[in-house]
Amino acid sequence: MKKSNKFSPEVRERAVRMVQEQRGEYPSLWAAIESIAPKIGCVPQTLNEWVKRAEVDAGTREGVTTADAQRVKELEREVKELRRANEILKLASAFFAQAELDRRLNRPGFPRHF
Repeated sequence: MKKSNKFSPEVRERAVRMVQEQRGEYPSLWAAIESIAPKIGCVPQTLNEWVKRAEVDAGTREGVTTADAQRVKELEREVKELRRANEILKLASAFFAQAELDRRLNRPGFPRHF
């Protein structure tokens, strides 16, 4: 089930920028997040996730970037489709091979040893 996006990307970016700009005014990152989150209308944990995601995407924190995660999803979807198509082709190949064998066995003049 997909999470609903209550906040637009612009609001998220603005909130993250506020945290980054005001980080030095607080004793810790979490204190800055706790102060700014109510101004945005979200819980601190949500804003913390946005900040971490922005840091990963910027390369200042280790992790899989949003773009890379999206690409992995696309590739997994493509692999699934290709596997399904491959299975269909295998079944069709077996069907037509059997039909060709039946056609050859049933042609006139074919010796039958039953």
